[in-house]
Amino acid sequence: MSFVHILLCVLLISFLDDQAHGQRVVKHESTSCNLYEGSWVPDTSYPLYNASDCPFLEREFNCVNNGRPDKFYLQYRWKPDGCKTPRFDGQEFLTRFKGKKFMFVGDSLSLNQWQSLTCMLHSAVPEAKYTLTRAGGLSTFKFLEYDLKIMYSRNAFLVDIVGGKIGSVLKLDWIEGGKQWLGVDTLIFNTWHWWLHVGRKQPWDLIQEGTVLYKDMNRLVAYRKALSTWSKWVNTHVDPTKTQVFFQGVSPDHSNSSDWEGISGMNCYEETKPVIGSIYPAGDHPAQMVLKDVLRLEAKSVKLLDVTFLSQLRKDAHPSAYGFGGHRNIDCSHWCLAGVPDTWNQLLYASLVE
Repeated sequence: MSFVHILLCVLLISFLDDQAHGQRVVKHESTSCNLYEGSWVPDTSYPLYNASDCPFLEREFNCVNNGRPDKFYLQYRWKPDGCKTPRFDGQEFLTRFKGKKFMFVGDSLSLNQWQSLTCMLHSAVPEAKYTLTRAGGLSTFKFLEYDLKIMYSRNAFLVDIVGGKIGSVLKLDWIEGGKQWLGVDTLIFNTWHWWLHVGRKQPWDLIQEGTVLYKDMNRLVAYRKALSTWSKWVNTHVDPTKTQVFFQGVSPDHSNSSDWEGISGMNCYEETKPVIGSIYPAGDHPAQMVLKDVLRLEAKSVKLLDVTFLSQLRKDAHPSAYGFGGHRNIDCSHWCLAGVPDTWNQLLYASLVE
């Protein structure tokens, strides 16, 4: 059992006492057409684009170019129960949202989705002129003919980390960085993966809430407090008649194969097929449960891209040994492109045009 899996179990037990760990809860509340309930089916018309045709694709996501030998993971389509997702129409997207600004805000999983969308759009109009600029933590992809900007703002926690004499402080009730998010037509937020980092990967020394400093706290508790601060920021600063706000659901990792009843002690390496059907043995992701609760109670104008469950089934679609770190650093967190984030963007597209 991996450290992350153990930590998630401990956090879930301490924060959600009423939930039984390992329960086979996979079916969410049903509606007449829930795009997020279903299964993955083979489809030879996929992928939606070739990574080789996307010249700006980050090396860490380009699994084919990094030597991944199997290709079947590219040819799956998400099939909701009882309804259909519209096939992504890049040309229509560009025309419909001409002159608009989109911004993904979050960690490298937001980068994953941002890169997916820019590749999907570029493949639809390969001759269209574009610019790609990076300034600090902001990357801007602009289709010149359409005056459409697709931006990515790196912000792993959404709330601020402030440096000082006592070290770096994660301020759970403070968002100064939100100034960059203003004036955007569509915002897509994400945060989770960095909340579990410890040791040298932990970017803060102390946690602050109000005037009280903590050396550490239950990470799910801290996560909820930060989401509550973010919700207040959205409610105060965003006019829902002018700006659509989405939250990218928690992207699961596959670092422990016991989550899908695989061989104990293994991870996503050499996985070549998704979990078949509509059941994920490990049950609902604890961070996604917290996120849903906060959105339901505190940020009702925000739409959830509820991609956690459908992504849980895709144990086969991570870079694994074919990411940036190779066999020395198996990547079971990010996603190969083309791949699963393309489906996230298809569902985003479906929500935008409904």
